[in-house]
Amino acid sequence: MLLDVQDITTYYGSSQALFGVEFRMVEGEVVALMGRNGMGKSTTIKSICNLMPPKTGRVFFDNKSTDRLPSHRVAKLGIGLVPEGRRCFPNLTVYENLVAASRPGKWTLERVNELFPRLQERHAQMAKSLSGGEQQMLAIGRALMTNPRLLILDEATEGLAPVIRQDIWKAIKLLKAEGLSILVVDKTLSELLPVADRCVIIENGRSAWSGVPGELTSDLQDRYLGV
Repeated sequence: MLLDVQDITTYYGSSQALFGVEFRMVEGEVVALMGRNGMGKSTTIKSICNLMPPKTGRVFFDNKSTDRLPSHRVAKLGIGLVPEGRRCFPNLTVYENLVAASRPGKWTLERVNELFPRLQERHAQMAKSLSGGEQQMLAIGRALMTNPRLLILDEATEGLAPVIRQDIWKAIKLLKAEGLSILVVDKTLSELLPVADRCVIIENGRSAWSGVPGELTSDLQDRYLGV
């Protein structure tokens, strides 16, 4: 088992946000974490990475408990996070962003530049001067440079131009073909479901449903994902 999230509860101060979220991932799997806005998807991701440590429940990565680890140690276990809002280092160049947290492995600067040629074209530019889509490519490339065993993408295509969205989805499909484990949050079901092996739905901070994409009927979509 690569990732095992066991009945976690998480709070923002005194306000409870998660009420027993649980799911599992195996190596090489792509899992879609789904739900309406404000249902707890990003909080679940922050809890997995120990950016917001769960108050109760357990998270295991590769059978190792993350309970007492600071977030940077969780990352070193092999979790690469592309957070919502990208959060590149604005006053560093593209090159500096990519190498800042790089670790040895198959994902090198050359491979990231092959995946996203725009980054190579802009290697000397400050990250703050990039377009939103280019910053998203940079955020993904930076996470890949840590050579993760699990890549977490939180709304990786939100607010991007259609042509950039297609570039991002093409990259995700390539990463899946290489066998990288991916936990992905995205609202575009037409793009998300074809790459997902399993879906996990969060509703009001609780695990509401899980299954393969073919089992996600229109009734379930209306119930849990509709506006």
